[in-house]
Amino acid sequence: MSNPDKEIEVVWVEGNHDEGLSEIMSLMMGIKVYDEYSWETYGKNFLAIHGHQFDKFLTENVVISNVSSFVYDKVQRLDTETQSISRFIKRKSKGWLRLSNKVASEAMDYGRSKGADAVICGHTHLSMKMESDDITYYNTGCWTDLPSTYIVVDEFGNASLREDVNTPSYITEAVAS
Repeated sequence: MSNPDKEIEVVWVEGNHDEGLSEIMSLMMGIKVYDEYSWETYGKNFLAIHGHQFDKFLTENVVISNVSSFVYDKVQRLDTETQSISRFIKRKSKGWLRLSNKVASEAMDYGRSKGADAVICGHTHLSMKMESDDITYYNTGCWTDLPSTYIVVDEFGNASLREDVNTPSYITEAVAS
């Protein structure tokens, strides 16, 4: 996936659901795995970190978090055709937005301590951009849901949230079978 000839480096920033998977991807595809990854583009310092590190509930209630993740994962697997049930659960969870704002605030504080101009996280799966005077927070959102969201940082250090409204392939495949 990485292509040194085109100056393309693919990295994996490990998240709370990646245990074991990141090691396999690293071995099979040669992708470097990091807990956090920082880089400089056009004079702007970026820091990418998954974000679960700033989720107090997750870090302080490991068993409950694992059980709820297990249940949500099962709902997603049963709801493969339209993902309507899992999206409904996510939309109705008022705690999700509060969590997203708390993660953003903590991530911005952490980014400041590391000298970052921008912090990019993903953990909450809710795409967002939050700015303060000295730092900008981005959340990538979710690339496996509709709409799929992601962040692009161009060669001039400009970051932007993007949205792909095309149906993810796992939904297309589930509908076709």
